[in-house]
Amino acid sequence: MALVTGAGSGMGRATAELLAAQGATLIVVDLNEAAAQETLNRMNAPGVGFARACDISDSHAVAELFAEVDRRYGRLDVLVNNAGLGQVAGDGFDKSQQRVALRGEQLARGETPTAFSDMIVDLTDAGWQRIIDINLNGSFFCSREAVRLMIKASACGSIVNIASVSAMTGEGPLSYCASKAAILGFTKCLARDLGPRGIRVNAICPGPTRTPMMQSISEEWVRSLERAIPLGKMAEPEDIAQSVLFLASDDAKQFTGQTLSVSGGMYMI
Repeated sequence: MALVTGAGSGMGRATAELLAAQGATLIVVDLNEAAAQETLNRMNAPGVGFARACDISDSHAVAELFAEVDRRYGRLDVLVNNAGLGQVAGDGFDKSQQRVALRGEQLARGETPTAFSDMIVDLTDAGWQRIIDINLNGSFFCSREAVRLMIKASACGSIVNIASVSAMTGEGPLSYCASKAAILGFTKCLARDLGPRGIRVNAICPGPTRTPMMQSISEEWVRSLERAIPLGKMAEPEDIAQSVLFLASDDAKQFTGQTLSVSGGMYMI
């Protein structure tokens, strides 16, 4: 029994489909109900569960979701905290990128640059908070309910948190990098806390991956990212899904509190 958030597209969809193909009953969760249902409909596997829309930044909505899981199945074995945002209005990243481009032009002309990134200058309270609410608070709310259910069922379980190489490189929107770095600390503390119960908690740090989130990034930046990857190409969602499957399975029974960098060598831990 597995629940995947942000499963309406990209890495979440690929993960849900792979877990279902391996025999897991899937609860498919996404902010977009139609997208979640589409993922469920694509599964050609026995034991398919159900799809639900849920704003994971709403602790009450998350509690209701997991209460339904409890009523229907009475247990949960795997939670994949995949739902996340990269950019939002007011995060200062768009203006920062414009200034970075101008700085590059100034340097190319041999000028002393007068343009600086200064992302924090334009980062609004709302831009900061929305990313933290989804990427960090949402993972906390879902993990709390999942652990309560695992304890109630006296079940060992696995929680897989999707972070990002941005957590370690600092490249990307400020609020995004901060939220993903926090996920790594959250993972380690939770792993220590829950280890004695047999509940494992690990994180994956994907590098650049061909998902809808990448569509918000300029083509120039995409090319620069690919140049920085030793393997020379971005990951596909299925590559991340395979790593999730490993951490969720008994093949990783001695893995907890760990971080896998699935980045083509872009970041080496």
